[in-house]
Amino acid sequence: MRLSKHHRPFRHATERVLDILLLKGRVARLSWRLGGHGRLGVTRHEVDLGHGRRLARPLRIAFASDFHAGPTTAPAIFDALLEHVRRERPDLLLLGGDYISFDAANIGALRAFLEQARTPLGTYAVLGNHDVWNGREEVSRALAAAGVEVLVNRNVALPPPFDEVSICGMDDPWTGQPSSEATFAGAGPVRICLMHSPDGISLLGEQRFDLALAGHTHGGQIVSRQGTPLKQPSGRGSRLYPQGRFDIAGNGPLFVGRGIGCAGIPLRLHADPELLICTLR
Repeated sequence: MRLSKHHRPFRHATERVLDILLLKGRVARLSWRLGGHGRLGVTRHEVDLGHGRRLARPLRIAFASDFHAGPTTAPAIFDALLEHVRRERPDLLLLGGDYISFDAANIGALRAFLEQARTPLGTYAVLGNHDVWNGREEVSRALAAAGVEVLVNRNVALPPPFDEVSICGMDDPWTGQPSSEATFAGAGPVRICLMHSPDGISLLGEQRFDLALAGHTHGGQIVSRQGTPLKQPSGRGSRLYPQGRFDIAGNGPLFVGRGIGCAGIPLRLHADPELLICTLR
């Protein structure tokens, strides 16, 4: 699954050329003004833990992924996302990776959002393939400096009254070193699995979860009116679970969000960006 070292210089060279062609973000800002980023919206879901399992009260979870800060995404969309988060007032914010495109320094465009999108129970994150390709350590440091807890094959319990809930963050299945055993070791009775790509589902083995959240696919990003992506996402799991809700046998549901920003080119078509709000009952 991992990108070989042989291909990385080619990828970085391609991204440098794209950075020049996109006029270091000016094309993306024009696309945003013309509606080329799509219309950012909120998609709401309800998740029932099942008979005999109760939380102190419903837990409202916000999930956003695939920001792609850099020349392919206009920073104005991050301001719009912040307004949505504030309006929804979730208990918890989870972030699904791919914070940057092309250069880890581009995460600076996310600083205001990361610092201001505070929730009562905190913000937790995993990394995506673009973060790993372009500077895992620098992206992780920037997230931590903004008060975001990065989870790499580990879990944390939420504070009371939700201390029976564990956020289980697994490393990226494409470019990281994912370990389902480490991710779920010692986790509480209610488990929220956070991963960048839905391909991580195939790596979970016998591990149990009540809710899984992933991004990576962008919902196709550029999609025909009939719903066919111009380019299919890489990975069998990403093709099986391109966007929306999927019920996983023996587990809770998997939700795959369309993400926020644009990858490759500053354009979305029939695949609007979205913030997910999942209420766990």
